[in-house]
Amino acid sequence: MKKIAFVTGMTGQDGPYLAKHLLEHDYKVYGLVKRYSNPNLSNLAYLGIEDDVELITGDITDDANMNHLMKSLRPNEFYNLAAQSFVGASWELNKQTSEVNAIGVLNILNAIVGHNPTTKFYQASTSELYGNANTDGTQDENTPFHPRSPYGVSKLYAYWMTVNFRESYSLHASNGILFNHESPIRGKEFVTRKVTDGVARIKLGLAKKLTLGNLDARRDWGFAGDFVEAMYQMVQQDEAGDYVVCTGVQHSIRELLTHAFETARITDWEQYIESDPRFKRPAELHALHGSYAKAEKVLGWKPTTSFKDMVALMVNEDIKRLSHDLR
Repeated sequence: MKKIAFVTGMTGQDGPYLAKHLLEHDYKVYGLVKRYSNPNLSNLAYLGIEDDVELITGDITDDANMNHLMKSLRPNEFYNLAAQSFVGASWELNKQTSEVNAIGVLNILNAIVGHNPTTKFYQASTSELYGNANTDGTQDENTPFHPRSPYGVSKLYAYWMTVNFRESYSLHASNGILFNHESPIRGKEFVTRKVTDGVARIKLGLAKKLTLGNLDARRDWGFAGDFVEAMYQMVQQDEAGDYVVCTGVQHSIRELLTHAFETARITDWEQYIESDPRFKRPAELHALHGSYAKAEKVLGWKPTTSFKDMVALMVNEDIKRLSHDLR
């Protein structure tokens, strides 16, 4: 009999990549989509799995709904990738961000304890937990947390609730502290995809300028297709735990722009960039740089896609999409 995996956040970026990975391991995959919505399944279609995932309507902020789904499906594994995940918007949407990212996780954990405590749980955590902690070195599992946004604070609640349920109820519950990870199906509200889409539009003559905020912000960016393997490996371990998932290499927005314009074969890219302070965060993080040493040692995981190759993939896919739309 196939193992059953339940994945939330199926219309985002990570859900489809994880679902594809699980299907390749012969799982029966259920995906949660919000009720009362017309879900955009283009990301599943991009990966060629839109007919292979069984979609279920629901909402993690509805505790009764989570109890019902856990009782009826009794999944072997539960991967929570649902979130209000845009950090910038979390300032204006702080209540919604908290309800989804914090209370939603509590609802899932309570449902697991109440109806199927053998379910292995994965919580998608984030490097935003660190804020500006230890910016002179690297962030790992022992670095103190100091979130600098409502998004980071909400994720910190979910992180510690996952740890406490693991310790109090002996749940197999793990946190993946994921640094930034991107792909061709990343939302355009995120700076990497905003850049690659913008560069593609400039290349095709559809735009003349690309407006951004802080070009000196630095991040540890990886490829989503690599990161879902780490999520899967955490859940396969005999003992649950918390792991940093990253590349260990830091890049600036300027480097992102350089690689993107190089891929599009556009020189002197500075002339196409405009800076707008509205795109800067109220509390900007200037440097995030992780260490995946624990994940490599315990899970046997390490990233395989370089930053330059990932940016090139994203730019080329955006050029392909836009070219198709022009036909």
